[in-house]
Amino acid sequence: MKRRLCSVLLSVVVAASMLAGCGSTETAPAAETSTAPAAEEVTEAPAEEAAPEETAAAESYKVYLITMDQMDQHWVNVDAGCKKAADELGNVEYKWLAPDVKDDAKQIECINNAVADNADAILLAANGPDAVTAALEEAVAAGVKIIYVDSAADFEGEVTFATDNQAAGKTAGDEMLKALTDKGITSGKIGVVNVNAATASCVARETGFRSAFEGSDFEILETQYSEGDAAKSKDIAANYITSGCVGIFGANEGSTTGVGNAIQEAGDDVVGVGFDKSDTILSLIKDGYLLATMAQNPDVMGYEGLKAAVAVLGGESFGGAVTDTGVSVITKEGL
Repeated sequence: MKRRLCSVLLSVVVAASMLAGCGSTETAPAAETSTAPAAEEVTEAPAEEAAPEETAAAESYKVYLITMDQMDQHWVNVDAGCKKAADELGNVEYKWLAPDVKDDAKQIECINNAVADNADAILLAANGPDAVTAALEEAVAAGVKIIYVDSAADFEGEVTFATDNQAAGKTAGDEMLKALTDKGITSGKIGVVNVNAATASCVARETGFRSAFEGSDFEILETQYSEGDAAKSKDIAANYITSGCVGIFGANEGSTTGVGNAIQEAGDDVVGVGFDKSDTILSLIKDGYLLATMAQNPDVMGYEGLKAAVAVLGGESFGGAVTDTGVSVITKEGL
């Protein structure tokens, strides 16, 4: 009987995934699969040996940090805290995305990209309280857990790690008021440089700052907004100095840097107080161009935020709790 040769056609289908959005994404490596020996060589086949590998894969999570922008050292420190927690936990694929500047549309794009990349959780510092709501609704519908760091949106999250901004702003106002009083200045105009009218954390700081001057003879001028840009903040502060202000408050890192640079350039004896800690701000304080800054703990926000994200993904509930990560007053004497 004739033997005939049969030809077999094998097809290989390759699936490619595309990376998009505000930052680079990396695909977690697939777990190695061992080849089982031939059936006749197996004396015992303990099925339970495969279980640990399957469990480990199920407990590996993808977590994104999405901040307001990439401009401030503050966000770099949040990222550092996240990285530390991810290294300690060992079961997290962690990524940081952020717009180049503060922009609601760009931050929404970052959120959408994280969801498209199958994020399990997003640590978010919301640029505005309302603008990202629709994007967050879609993220939660896709099963993503939302944890807030630094600045929450008006959308329920699992937990928030942030400064008590109103209390910290009041402390900044108290520091300026004391310094002015010590100089024998009991009245005059005070300028405020803020980010924008929508960023909840910075609005709360300004509210606290203004409350420190209630009942005094000082006049707090109408707030000027710079989107946190140091160059714009410097121009605004320079105008305040020209108008005769005795003090200027900066509500975030960029605003504070601009205030200090304007005072340095003008050579004027204006009391500058602000928020956040960077090498530039510390240098301005050391040289006497800024009185003080309210130093937050961004690394704590990132560290605790990422650990909480993993805990939530593991089934733990925080009930929307808000944790104050604290603030320290840094002056020349403390450097």
